[in-house]
Amino acid sequence: MVFELKLRKVGNSVGVVLPKEAMARLNVAAGDSLCLTDAPDGTMRLTPVTEGHEQFVRQMEAAEGVIRRYRNTLRALAK
Repeated sequence: MVFELKLRKVGNSVGVVLPKEAMARLNVAAGDSLCLTDAPDGTMRLTPVTEGHEQFVRQMEAAEGVIRRYRNTLRALAK
């Protein structure tokens, strides 16, 4: 299923209006939060925010800190 979405000006921001079919597929309703993430293939993935999301975000921030701190070591190990 393909949905063409239009970006619309909302105050000083830009928003996307989701069709009700897309909201039904995502199992979300007005007021719910969505998460937009990078997928491994270079695309973006839109998913509903679930319980435990905050813990996942903290874990990813910690992992990114380790990656930044040990960038050269990880690069050498990857060879």
